Amino acid sequence: MSIEQLAETAQAMVAAGKGIIAIDESTTTIAKRFAGVGIENTEENRRAYRELLLATPNLSDYISGAILFDETLRQSTKAGVPFAKHMADHGIIPGIKVDKGPQPLAGFPGEVVTEGLDGLRARLEEYYKLGARFAKWRAVINISDDIPSGTCIEANSHALARYAALCQEQGLVPMVEPEVIMDGSHDIDTCFEVTEVTLRSLFGALYEHSVLLEGTILKASMVLPGTTAAEQASVEDVAAATLQCLKSTVPATLPGIVFLSGGQSDEDATAHLNAMNQMGPNPWPLSFSYGRAMQSAALKLWSQDLVNNYAKAQQTVYERAKANGLAALGQWKSAA
Repeated sequence: MSIEQLAETAQAMVAAGKGIIAIDESTTTIAKRFAGVGIENTEENRRAYRELLLATPNLSDYISGAILFDETLRQSTKAGVPFAKHMADHGIIPGIKVDKGPQPLAGFPGEVVTEGLDGLRARLEEYYKLGARFAKWRAVINISDDIPSGTCIEANSHALARYAALCQEQGLVPMVEPEVIMDGSHDIDTCFEVTEVTLRSLFGALYEHSVLLEGTILKASMVLPGTTAAEQASVEDVAAATLQCLKSTVPATLPGIVFLSGGQSDEDATAHLNAMNQMGPNPWPLSFSYGRAMQSAALKLWSQDLVNNYAKAQQTVYERAKANGLAALGQWKSAA
């Protein structure tokens, strides 16, 4: 894929009023989600659930792409159409999660570094042949009294940059995701500081590895107080702090930023995105790449009756996509 094609794909991923649905849960993670609602974790149930999401009628009205897990990229619809082809035929760009997950960072208790670089070039080449046109790699940055350390941030930024360079070599748009975790009692100012340092490190590493920013998408966490912080923040404060942090760290040449929901409620994730777009104009499109905030209501509904609630669950997916698509334009209105 040429430089122009990488840029074109990246721009399509953040098209006005559209975002990404993340359905890249590993087999272990989806087992936990299924167990929580009483669904047996079989390959067919996983396939059927992914088809429910990807075959939602008119999904491409508000969804530009979907991040898949390795198993899902190799699966097909009930009619035998490979998911990647079904997606492409319906105007949705196939993406693939390629990291192997976080592992303890030796010598630094409480910190992790994401693994998966070994053999990545060959895997990316195969994923492109299977139809993927973008990839995702997630780094995890925890906040506590003495962490994150500079070593942890640097190690994860380096891995993200190496991954991104390999993606572009194989014709895939890299989505880089340095997630600053919400868990903890830290205040919003601490989250701001950690997010700012992390993003500065990331874009420095991307530059050092000759990664083309015009063909890269940032998947960012919002600047939020910790889940157990004594003082929580208003929607407007979260939006303002997140924008300030991004504007001080993210180059304007980036095609767009998509946010992760990161444990927020469905409503909060949508409200925060909407507020940021209402505070615009911003240097880049701001959209979403939500997993649980797109799926949780539909999964709960489907679990109650896998046959008769299928269409109802799809309607829920569409409604969540629409709400977030409108929020990406700053046009969402809360039902409350």
